[in-house]
Amino acid sequence: ARLSELAADNARHALEDRLAALEQAEDRADIVLYDLRDRLDLKIVPRLIVCVDISHHQGSETVGSAIVFENGAPKKSEYRHMRVKGQWRNDDYRSLAEVVSRYFRRRMDEKRPIPDLLVVDGGKGQLGAARGALEELDVTDVALAALAKREEVIFRPDRYDPIRLGRKNPALHLLQRLMDEAHRFAVSYNRKLRRKRTLRSDLAQIPGIGPERQKLLLSRFGSVRGVRGATAQEIA
Repeated sequence: ARLSELAADNARHALEDRLAALEQAEDRADIVLYDLRDRLDLKIVPRLIVCVDISHHQGSETVGSAIVFENGAPKKSEYRHMRVKGQWRNDDYRSLAEVVSRYFRRRMDEKRPIPDLLVVDGGKGQLGAARGALEELDVTDVALAALAKREEVIFRPDRYDPIRLGRKNPALHLLQRLMDEAHRFAVSYNRKLRRKRTLRSDLAQIPGIGPERQKLLLSRFGSVRGVRGATAQEIA
């Protein structure tokens, strides 16, 4: 009984410490979000932000990612990735427009909250592509920003000069975190698709092995090496 009471006290103290830390983090996040609103001249505080990125390998396996931050923190349950259907190859503008269009159309179809701010990687070209996709959907209440990471400048619609924030500015750091996370998520999906394509192309060289049989073999043995090491009876 004494051990149980001690464990309960320890758990209570740990929970209180955790809640206090979360409140402090929320306070800091609020400060950053208010600063971001002021720096980008937004109408509202961007509580819900989506960041979109494109990844491809020499024009093949083009994919897009859409990651979501809520109140300055990642909301991984809202992360989405998709294959780009259009045969745009190296045309990042058209690929970006497709991903933005599909992402927002799906959110509207599912009656999910529309983000306050959309951030894309790049400059005026990418910003224009995203803006065009939203206009085609008649989505007008989403703020737009493009972050050119190399120059660390931010582009906004209807503004000729880019916005420059100090390198130590927390609002810039938040945008960089968004972009890094979107890039990581897109690249990991692109690599996964390329890996699958490579495995299946190796198996496809075997006479009599079609797409469905390739899937079954990889599911059962895990890799081409696993298939090579299997006995005839195991494969049968």
